[in-house]
Amino acid sequence: MHNNEMMEKEEIFSKVLRAGRRTYFFDVRATKADDYYLTITESKKFTNDDGSFHYKKHKIYLYKEDFSEFNEILKEMTDYIINEKGDEVISERHQKDFKKEYDTPKPDVVKEVASTETTNDTATAESRFTDVDFDDI
Repeated sequence: MHNNEMMEKEEIFSKVLRAGRRTYFFDVRATKADDYYLTITESKKFTNDDGSFHYKKHKIYLYKEDFSEFNEILKEMTDYIINEKGDEVISERHQKDFKKEYDTPKPDVVKEVASTETTNDTATAESRFTDVDFDDI
């Protein structure tokens, strides 16, 4: 088979979903027996310290015999998430005022912290950190 014929066979049907630093590729491909299967590829962009970038990719191969169960479980899982948390996006990346659970102490934690804090800010800050000798690393 020539490269052009192979490329045509590879590109039967494709869709792309761009989602921030992630891109999802949905590609219908053919087996050697000319049956179809689906590949789902997640590509995530990472920036290096020097400003250049690279991608990490993860791929799932999904065959027809698994479509029904895969769809059922995917629907069950996505419905569960929406029912439990709603469809509003709650994350540090999407909301500027997002507070992680450990950033906002619970009332019991506040009492404990308040009882152990001293009036000296330096002593309080120092008690939160552990000395690390970088020569040991």
